[in-house]
Amino acid sequence: MKIFVDADSCPRQARELVLRSAKRTGRSAVFAANRPIPGIAGTEAVMELCPPGEGSADNRIVELARPGDMVITRDIPLASRLVAGGILVMDDRGRVYTENNIRERLSIRNFMVDLAESGLGAERIASYGKKELKAFADSFDRELNRLLKEARPSPSTSPAGS
Repeated sequence: MKIFVDADSCPRQARELVLRSAKRTGRSAVFAANRPIPGIAGTEAVMELCPPGEGSADNRIVELARPGDMVITRDIPLASRLVAGGILVMDDRGRVYTENNIRERLSIRNFMVDLAESGLGAERIASYGKKELKAFADSFDRELNRLLKEARPSPSTSPAGS
């Protein structure tokens, strides 16, 4: 089980939380980006430096991630590709993308992109404070613990008297 982070847009506080969790659990955290991201260090952290170009980090995450892994991304088209592959995906605010909600989120995202391209998009100022970090931390811990539990080999039961 690995944790993948679409690191180009992931807030520093969320990256630091993932690094601490990787160290605590002994799981590998892979940070994919088109540029070096400061602070990615440690035996559990891997910086996957991707070539310049649209979607290269996304494509690398899709290539590497497997069912049982976790991916952190704000990129809804990437999330859609991963969910279709049976991979757990969440954003840096703790929202978990599932087969039940990804099509709606993708539709809303595409609508907002169309509005913005038409000059009608609302100006967004995305803040990332304590409230957002707590929501992410709570959801991340819950989902990570669930994946770790699923990844553990079940205890073998031996017949009595052996």
